[in-house]
Amino acid sequence: MSAGVTCRVAVGTDDLEACFAVRKEVFVVEQRVPADLEYDAYDADAVHVIAVRDDGLALGTGRLLTGAAAAAKNGGDAEVGALGRLAVTEAARGLGVGAALVRAIEDAARARGLTAVDLHAQTHALGFYERLGYEVYGPEFPDAGIPHRAMRKALD
Repeated sequence: MSAGVTCRVAVGTDDLEACFAVRKEVFVVEQRVPADLEYDAYDADAVHVIAVRDDGLALGTGRLLTGAAAAAKNGGDAEVGALGRLAVTEAARGLGVGAALVRAIEDAARARGLTAVDLHAQTHALGFYERLGYEVYGPEFPDAGIPHRAMRKALD
């Protein structure tokens, strides 16, 4: 990742608003996901991570669901977290921000005693997640009209 960028767990209202602004830019504007699908009840209890430049500009975000919320996404296993809503602004793509966000989410999962992380990847992003150690399982499925595959990585 480029120097001058930090990934961390989001704290406070300003960080959360920055996370939601990145998601709006990437998912709602670029990918045309309806806003009522992008923001959901899981946001309230999720662990949000944010990538910020030294000047405070948010470059990316993602979230980790745990407990019952994660189990609802991963087939019922409460020891497996659910990574989701990973988004990097267009200007920051190719700088390693996405991989750093995934590592920060994995660190947050480990800190909470989780044994693995699941995610639902857009099919065009499968190679990105495979390079980070995730393995595909199950059939392709649509989410917000976009093809996805389930993936999982065991945490050490």
